[in-house]
Amino acid sequence: MESPKTISGVTLRLAQSSDATTIARMSKRLIELRLPWSWTPERVAKHIRHHDSLVLTARVGGELVGFAIMQFSDETAHLNLLAVESTYERLGIGRRLVEWLEETAITAGTFVIALEVRAANVGARWFYRRLGYREDRCIADYYCHVESAVRMVRDLRVVRDKNAT
Repeated sequence: MESPKTISGVTLRLAQSSDATTIARMSKRLIELRLPWSWTPERVAKHIRHHDSLVLTARVGGELVGFAIMQFSDETAHLNLLAVESTYERLGIGRRLVEWLEETAITAGTFVIALEVRAANVGARWFYRRLGYREDRCIADYYCHVESAVRMVRDLRVVRDKNAT
């Protein structure tokens, strides 16, 4: 089996306050298309500063080409947003962002990650299924009463137990 295409020179690092506007604009353009803009620069900056959130960026040659925002609670984590610029899709950047966040969750003792994706976004649902997420349920009118969502969940203990055998 041929390995998936990847790109070299991708750097993952935690977002800085100065990244908030770029991340928010990417969210508006890549995620919140046809929805009211809710991930404003102020909201993104709040997550960058908040100790229960991680905002991770992917850069190529210094250019921010992807990001993920994950919020932690006592027992679960919630992947709020994940986006990769279209010119960099299918090169392994999204997978690397998710894997980094999963490792961080395991280190923090958080083993269940949940997320929502637009029900009509077949590509995103496929992407998360390939990473081990299962579709948990459909949530009608989740996105501002405009679109339904599919809740997806991954229990990282299952993966860890499998790797131990």
